[in-house]
Amino acid sequence: MSSETAPGTPAPGTPDAVTPAPGNWNIANILTVVRILLVPVFVLCLTTPGTEWKLAALAVFGVASLTDLVDGKLARSRNLVTDFGKIADPIADKALTGAALITLSAIGELPGWVTALILIREFGITALRFAVISRGVIAASQGGKLKTLLQIAAICLYLLPASFSPPAILKEIVMGAALVVTLVTGADYVVRAVRLGRGDSAGDGSSNDS
Repeated sequence: MSSETAPGTPAPGTPDAVTPAPGNWNIANILTVVRILLVPVFVLCLTTPGTEWKLAALAVFGVASLTDLVDGKLARSRNLVTDFGKIADPIADKALTGAALITLSAIGELPGWVTALILIREFGITALRFAVISRGVIAASQGGKLKTLLQIAAICLYLLPASFSPPAILKEIVMGAALVVTLVTGADYVVRAVRLGRGDSAGDGSSNDS
C-alpha cells in the first residue's frame, strides 16, 4: 500500500490547517458601525423640539443599544472577533452613551456633574483597556454588565417625553444607581488592570462590558 498521502490531506504528524482569521467586513462589525452612524441621528432627534422627536430619539437609542447587545454575542458565537471590532466596539459604546448624556445635560434634563463623572470613568477605562490589551483582555464582570444595563435604563427614562415621563424621583434613583455602579466597577477594573500589568491572572475574555 502506498505511503503517499492524498492531495490536500495533511501529512501524518502535521497540524491541521489553521482556520483563517475573520475579515473586518462581517455582521458583528457592521452592527458596530451602524451604532456609530446612529449617534448623530440620535442627537438630531433629541435636540429637535416636539414630543414625536423625543420618541424618535428614544427609538433610535433603543435600536443602537440593541446592536451593542447583539454584535458581541455574534462575534463570539461565530468566531468573528477582529482587531477592528476590539477597537471600534468600545468606541461606539462610549460615543452613544456620551452623546446621550452630554445632550441631556445640554438641554437641561440632567445635571452636568453626573455626565462628567460617568464620562471620565468611561473614557478613562477605555484608555486603560487599550494600554493593557497587549497583555490580555480583562473579562467582563457581572458588575460591568449591571452598569451597562442601569445606564441604558436611566438614559431611556430621561429620554421619555414629559407626557410619558415617570416621577422625577424614579429617574434620579435609577441614574444614581447607574452612577454608583459605574464608579465602583471602574475602580474594580483599575485594580484588575494593575494586576494584569504585574503578570497576575485577571481573567480573559472578549466582552467589552466593563
